Amino acid sequence: MGWFERTFPNDTPIELWPHVMERLRGTPVRIEEKVRGLDLGLAKKRRGEDWSIQEHIGHLLDFEEPDGLHSRRIDDYERGAEVLTAADVTNQRTWDAKHNEAELDDLVKRFREARTRLLARLDAMSDEMRGRVGLHPRLKSEMRLIDMLVFWAEHDDHHVAKIHELTQSG
Repeated sequence: MGWFERTFPNDTPIELWPHVMERLRGTPVRIEEKVRGLDLGLAKKRRGEDWSIQEHIGHLLDFEEPDGLHSRRIDDYERGAEVLTAADVTNQRTWDAKHNEAELDDLVKRFREARTRLLARLDAMSDEMRGRVGLHPRLKSEMRLIDMLVFWAEHDDHHVAKIHELTQSG
């Protein structure tokens, strides 16, 4: 099933916050495991118009950067925005970033660092903030911050699965 055909919950119990955070903490580790010892040519290899392994990692990094979508949506929740920042569904930022020109190890390291900063920000939030609601503009459904984190974890899993497929296809 494609990413844009999926639906996501908006009723995640607040008590699952630590579990969802652990999923998000685990993504850099899973990526590091997938690419450890990987042939650098394979890491940069595209299949037709689909992204390479490095571009999938770079795409996740793009969301984590201080001006990335994840940070902007956290800002939305903090200021009580009714509608969350919309994603660029064309992923132009990722296409323009030329992630295949980066060193794989550097890209993975930058993703880990950016994710760690974002998670530290989330760890500091109150239960009240974790339950704040905003309208997801594409899905047209209200999502609490914890529900958004489940959405992000699913997005991570989607790209880690793509990376896995690419490592297996040689």
